[in-house]
Amino acid sequence: MTPSSSLFSVVGKNVLVTGGSRGIGFMIAKGFVQAGANVILTSRDEKACSNAVTTILKNEGGNCRYVTSTLSTRQGCETLAENVQRMLPDGGRLDVLINNAGTSWGEDPWNNFELSEDKISSASKRANFGFDKVLDLNVKSVFYLTRACVPLLLQQQRKKEDPGRVINIGSVAGLIPQAVPTHAYDISKAAVHHLTKKLASDLASHSITVNALAPGYVPSRMSRGLLSYNKSNSSTAEEQMNSMAQNIPLGRLGNEDDMVGACLYFTSRAGSWCTGVILNVDGGQVGTTQLNVSSNL
Repeated sequence: MTPSSSLFSVVGKNVLVTGGSRGIGFMIAKGFVQAGANVILTSRDEKACSNAVTTILKNEGGNCRYVTSTLSTRQGCETLAENVQRMLPDGGRLDVLINNAGTSWGEDPWNNFELSEDKISSASKRANFGFDKVLDLNVKSVFYLTRACVPLLLQQQRKKEDPGRVINIGSVAGLIPQAVPTHAYDISKAAVHHLTKKLASDLASHSITVNALAPGYVPSRMSRGLLSYNKSNSSTAEEQMNSMAQNIPLGRLGNEDDMVGACLYFTSRAGSWCTGVILNVDGGQVGTTQLNVSSNL
């Protein structure tokens, strides 16, 4: 039996976090550095990456580096895997891949009925771009980058008790649609959840686990973007974010510890026998939902 003191340890593991310069990705990258892992974070913005690494090293110490990447294309994913391999010690061994990079976009489809012909054409072009952008980054990159990183995850003969790990960051919006016009985002996260199970099946025999987090509302630039659909202008953004907690069964928004704790579980000895799991980290938004059978509807 593994001692409880090391059951959740990730000390010395090599970890790649995409979209790691801000938001949930930054939380996860910082958490792994705090836990003693060697972290490479990536995003397309070099300044944001550099600032993120500087902040982590200043506050946490440890080992954290960055490499820029463009993950919206297959070539970009393959190039990132090549760059990461050159940066890794131990002959290019990657222990953990966190597929966190993502984007959102929203458009109300019903608005088109009120537009003139030329404006409908313009709206359609925006819709095509929006859907392509979201699905390319949120879904395709998960597949292409995971595939490109499999040789790195297999770089050494792994013990069955310590497989290679992949964590995909999905969303509760992939389980229950949001009451805002984020159609592309919601369906992309549903696809991530299903792709997680598909990849888990593919890679289990190679001693690689694939799991997903489905976070609820965690303060970030992306979640604050939802406030643009709030018709009330009577409160500040912070007050509006806090008001969202009233609809969460456990009464609060998510935080850094919630995201990091779930990832440490999946990537340590504690979670080594889990694969194909979609873990809701959402304060009970999905798991406590009940059908209303009251006559007072």
